[in-house]
Amino acid sequence: MTAPAIVTAPGTVRRFRPSFFFWMTLVMGLFVFGGFGMTYLLPMSRGAFPPAPPIVHLHGLIFFSWMILLLVQAGLVGAGNVRLHRSLGTWGIAHATAVIYTGILLQLIATRRAMDKGFAPGTDGLYLGLCAFFGFSLMFILAIRNTRRPEIHKRMILFAMLPLLPPGVNRFWSKGLGLVDAIPVVPLYLTLWSMALAILVHEWRRTGRLSRYSLFGAGWIFVEGAMHKVVVHSPPFDHLAAIILGLVHYR
Repeated sequence: MTAPAIVTAPGTVRRFRPSFFFWMTLVMGLFVFGGFGMTYLLPMSRGAFPPAPPIVHLHGLIFFSWMILLLVQAGLVGAGNVRLHRSLGTWGIAHATAVIYTGILLQLIATRRAMDKGFAPGTDGLYLGLCAFFGFSLMFILAIRNTRRPEIHKRMILFAMLPLLPPGVNRFWSKGLGLVDAIPVVPLYLTLWSMALAILVHEWRRTGRLSRYSLFGAGWIFVEGAMHKVVVHSPPFDHLAAIILGLVHYR
């Protein structure tokens, strides 16, 4: 996230001031590390995680490090070190690309395996995976195009993260609340919608208006939730999913 350079007097030390964007990134990280900590990291540390394809561990490494990078980037702005923040931003573009492509690849492989076992192709997971791929890609591109407009840039980074959070949020609520359903749709979208609403409220209080970028970002996650049960396992989505998964082969 980019912010205007801050001029300080020689010899002074810029104190770290955590911003709204820092706290939002921290909350997102808690859901990711909390959810996957209970279902992946902790079982791995105990040797209880079942054998999995290499793509699972590769994506985990890339995604966890991406969350750490986001928190570091938000922290650098809060500390006034905008120059280093911008330097890391170049790496962040490549890292984000790896996150989204390994994520959709993992989802396609998992859904294809389920289809081969007789399950209908248009699953909740595939719906969330496709929404994550297109939602994150579009909003991250908008964030990069607005690096010279810091307020838009920072908000679009947050909105871009919302479609990526469901795997962590699902695990957080399923494990934390002891739910049977692996994808608790209501807690999932209440969480994502609350984050989107918080971003909008913060912008309104700061500027007295809502930008079209923020409305697009919030609209994406609200529509995704509203359409979830309508789309998943509908005949058109099952048909589309079968076509997509027919192109997936993994050994």
